[in-house]
Amino acid sequence: MVFKELLLAVEQIAAEKDLNKEKILQTVEMAFAAAYKKEFGKKGQKIIASINPDKKEIKIYEEKIIVDESLLKNEDGKDGQTTQEKLKEALKIQIEELSKFKPEEIILNKTTKEELDKLKEIPLRFKPQRHILLDAAKKFIKKVSLGDKLLFPLPFKEDFGRIAAQTAKQVIIQKIREAERESVYEEFKKKVGQIISGFIQKIQPQLIYVDLGKAVGIFPKEEQIFNEKYREQDRMSFYVSSIESGQRGPIIFLSRASAEMIKKMLEIEVPEIANKVVEIKSIAREAGSRSKVAVYSANPEVDPIGACVGQRGARISAIINEFGSEKIDIIKWSKDEKEFIMNSLSPAKISSIDLDEKTKTATAWVTPDQQSLAIGKKGQNVRLAAKLTGWKIDVKVQGKPEQINEKISAQNNGIEQNSGDNKNLKDNNT
Repeated sequence: MVFKELLLAVEQIAAEKDLNKEKILQTVEMAFAAAYKKEFGKKGQKIIASINPDKKEIKIYEEKIIVDESLLKNEDGKDGQTTQEKLKEALKIQIEELSKFKPEEIILNKTTKEELDKLKEIPLRFKPQRHILLDAAKKFIKKVSLGDKLLFPLPFKEDFGRIAAQTAKQVIIQKIREAERESVYEEFKKKVGQIISGFIQKIQPQLIYVDLGKAVGIFPKEEQIFNEKYREQDRMSFYVSSIESGQRGPIIFLSRASAEMIKKMLEIEVPEIANKVVEIKSIAREAGSRSKVAVYSANPEVDPIGACVGQRGARISAIINEFGSEKIDIIKWSKDEKEFIMNSLSPAKISSIDLDEKTKTATAWVTPDQQSLAIGKKGQNVRLAAKLTGWKIDVKVQGKPEQINEKISAQNNGIEQNSGDNKNLKDNNT
């Protein structure tokens, strides 16, 4: 039979593609039911198909829900009949229909309390094709309840086999595609927050498509590094920032500008971070230009900065090379806020720090020769230090400007006074 061949095909596909056989069979059953209803069913019917893989057979049923007046709307029909009058007529017809079946032929599916509660929320309109009255069901089947479903066997049609098989084959192909997309989605879902590599496939003004093997990643412009040049077929590393499920497969969003990428690369390059001997406390990054990373180790014998930099800078160089000219400063984290802020402003030497806890503002005092170094080019050094520490940082030169001006003015006045005195002395002498 066609069904035997079809079931063998399902088993073979499930094994080859490593897909869930039960899910494929459920989809095939839905396809058979849809095909049967289209060819031989009636309007309003609910057709159920059941495949038995062991016996290699399929059975078709009509499903009806057991109802009574408590679940139905009370409404007058166009013909003037009330719901009760309609139910009395329907009861006679349904008892007659049920008498054609043997009780063992009818399958009873019990309802749950949750399902029954949902039925009670919205009163139903009585439909003989979808509903069977409780009084009628009780005459032929014991222990039935409201909301239970009865499955009545339908005759199997010879022509149905060919039609249903064609429909089912199309469904199986579609199901395989869906299952493969789901498999890829689950695989890349585990890689969110990780570093992966891929080839640049296609470059567009606002995004770049990246070939990741089983899937294509999206590399948006805002996640690109402003001074990097991208060329098709270039192999690069990316940070998987997020993933979404799309109609054509998973949509994987990639980044190279994320501060998390620096963190993950340090975990790869520095075993002490991977083993949690050294901890990354915070990261501040301006992608393509400069980053600051605050590190700490609870083990006094471990130098966290030295562990990250590596012998002759080998470890940190591997990360710097990945991003070209981007500088990475490794900063020692400290519980002491003042010490941490002073460290964050390196390579500048800070004389002292004043903290305002209420406004979360830190004032860093420096000597005149250290001011430009502390602020950095276009304010970058102090800006990154603020992001790293979580404090607003003001850099000021030691000695108030007004005090300096007063001293200069006083000195000038002294010179002028002395000059006047000398002049008067000269005149007197003359």
